[in-house]
Amino acid sequence: MRAMILSAGYGTRLWPLTEDRTKPAIPILGKPLVGYVAEYLAHYDCRDIVVNLHHRPESVQAALGDGKRFGVNLHYVEEPQILGTSGALDNARAMLGNETFVVINGKIITDIDLNDALQTHRRNKAIATLVLLPNTKRERFTVVEQSNELLKGFGGMPNVTSSETDVPLMFTGIQLLEPEIFDYIPHGVFSHSTTDVYPQAVAKGERIAVHVAKGTWYELSTLQRYLDISLALLAERHLSFTVGANCEISDGAEISQSVLWDNVVVAPEARVKRAVLGDGVRIRAGEAIVNAIVVRKSLIEGKVAPPKALRGEVQGDNFVVPLTQ
Repeated sequence: MRAMILSAGYGTRLWPLTEDRTKPAIPILGKPLVGYVAEYLAHYDCRDIVVNLHHRPESVQAALGDGKRFGVNLHYVEEPQILGTSGALDNARAMLGNETFVVINGKIITDIDLNDALQTHRRNKAIATLVLLPNTKRERFTVVEQSNELLKGFGGMPNVTSSETDVPLMFTGIQLLEPEIFDYIPHGVFSHSTTDVYPQAVAKGERIAVHVAKGTWYELSTLQRYLDISLALLAERHLSFTVGANCEISDGAEISQSVLWDNVVVAPEARVKRAVLGDGVRIRAGEAIVNAIVVRKSLIEGKVAPPKALRGEVQGDNFVVPLTQ
């Protein structure tokens, strides 16, 4: 099957880490996030992949290259104006062929069995199948309503104080599609699958299936989630922190539960705990960085923080965003 990785978003909730790159290009334990997605697709023999680009397109291209090191062949399609999750498909329809194809968000790490989802898709003779997971923690993901493996609609956010025993279902950002879905995608304009396409298709009697999956699934859309998920992956490897290329950590520095990108310098007696240090950050002797995201001040000088970004402040040559907000 062919596939498409959605990589055009701004990643505003991950700012300032996304000031000089888009969200899928962010490194996770030495590998770009979108690289995990490419390898996931390759595992299921989806090797001919379209990647859409908009914000900082060069960062995704630098992260993925031609795709060979991830076992895939990549075709890039740029959106001068961002087109949304289904408008992106319309923009790339000539590259997606005339058979079943996969669409996946470029911001997830997962081991969900795609073959199981494909069986559900074919069994239901659906024009689209959304892969879901139980939202056991009732996190802020839109509730997906279904009956007998067919989509009924989309609700609001889960009620975190609810005493209901039923666990809400959430969309994983993985979907299987037939070319017939293009009959419901507005041509040449911004549109979203969950608001502009699937509800209209269901209303017309189309079979939109859902597959409730099992497995590990990480979605890295906020600074807190980026740190927490990085630490969870480190714990699986029995590591406390990770260090990028050309970093200098002085004797006497204390680092734990942290992520250091490239060219970071940590001076003597500095303490770094539960933190992310971006490229080129220098932590001064005796300085303590705890529960925070740090980038170089020069990276954000003269820039306006996106509305959804957490607040930060300049500290010396660094810009520090506390996670306790």
